Formats: sequence, C-alpha cells, structure tokens
Amino acid sequence: MKVDPLGTVPVTIRHLGDSALTVEFGDRIEPAILGRVLALDALLGRLALRGVVETVPSYRALLVVVDPEAVDLAALRQRLEALAASALPEQCRARKWELPVVYGDGHGEDLEVVAARCGMPVADYAALHCARDYTVAMIGFLPGFCYLSGLDPRLAVPRRETPRACIQPSTISVGGVQTAIGSVAGPSGWHAIGRTPVRPFDPGREPAFLFAPGDRIRLVPVSAADWPALDTEAQTGGTVARLVSE
Repeated sequence: MKVDPLGTVPVTIRHLGDSALTVEFGDRIEPAILGRVLALDALLGRLALRGVVETVPSYRALLVVVDPEAVDLAALRQRLEALAASALPEQCRARKWELPVVYGDGHGEDLEVVAARCGMPVADYAALHCARDYTVAMIGFLPGFCYLSGLDPRLAVPRRETPRACIQPSTISVGGVQTAIGSVAGPSGWHAIGRTPVRPFDPGREPAFLFAPGDRIRLVPVSAADWPALDTEAQTGGTVARLVSE
C-alpha cells in the first residue's frame, strides 16, 4: 500500500492473475475516492499504454486488463503507482446529460413507501431526488445499468427485504445510500421510485451504451401524461436524453 502524495487516499495495487491489475483507492463509497478512480481511468484512456486492453472503474478501484504477452506486469505496476498519484479529478472532462423522469404515478411503485419511511411527502422525496446532479460511478450488473453517486443521505433506505424477480427497463431506483438508472428488465432488490424513457443500453444503436463512468446526470421530472410520447420517441431511435455539455 502506498499513500497518495497528493492526498490522504491510500493506493493499493493487486495482481489478478497474469492478465489484470486492480488499483484500489479505498474501501468506501466516497466522492474523493471515486474522483481519483475516474481520473486515473481517464488518464489511461488518453495515454493508450501498450498492452492495456481495457479499464473498468468502480466506486473505489480501477481494473486494468492487460495482454500478458505484451506487458511487463512489474513495470506496469510501477507506472500505475506514479499515474495514480498524478491523476487529479480536476483534469477530467465530463459530459452532462438531462433525463426526463416520471416519479411514481404508475412508474415507480415503491415511491410512496420509501417517502413514508423517510418521513416526508411523496412530492418532497421526488423533489429532493432530482435536486442535485449525479455522477455515473460505474456500469455493471446488467448491460448499461448505471450506478449513480451523489444521493442525498436523507433519501437513503435499506434495500427491499424481498427482491423482485423483474422490474421495468430504465427504472430509477434507490438501494441503501445508492441510486441508479436501470437498463434492461431484470431482477432487483432496490426500491423503484420512477422511470425514464431513456434507453441506457440499446444493442441496435451506435453507441450501444449511452452513458459512461464520469458522466454527470440531472434528472428532470415530467408528468405521466408526457410518458407515451417520450417512450415512443425512444422506441423509434430517439435518445430522449439531452446532452447539455461535453
């Protein structure tokens, strides 16, 4: 373990067999840690180091997949230690998106229960949920499923005691201190509070994955009456999401 000279974040690099390394910045869900992960991910993307096949960010670590026949792992480890110390979140350029969301009203079956558990009216819960920008921390679980960083602590609730076998595509959900944008239909133990017509994953679209780690997301509430038109637009190839800046 090495201590980052530019901060207090401990950096640990581990070997995962002969084809990957993981660079770990901590063991918590925390903005400072995520910022360093995304900064290193962006820096490696710009450098395009020989033998680095893919990088996969998470809340606290960056997986670096390599071609073992093209990389000296010991040398790469030293290089990653230096890069991890120099990669700063301020150096990252992030796209910003606005996504329409219907909260409850037939599109988020757990909203009333979750709001009551947090001791607030449904309208207040929804208003707080869309009152701040989120960061796409990582993508996983299902194709295009976006884990978002930045949930207001007042909105956090434990996950459902009984998971559902399937929830609707593009469901906006909350589980513990996390919130997420779903992609395809699938199982979930999180609370469904709303839904967006945006398709984060569409295998027939280029690019198939609409969002990337580090993207900023602003959720914009719309009425249930707006859903049919927005959903039809998305079905016919429209992204519906508005790219504000890149």
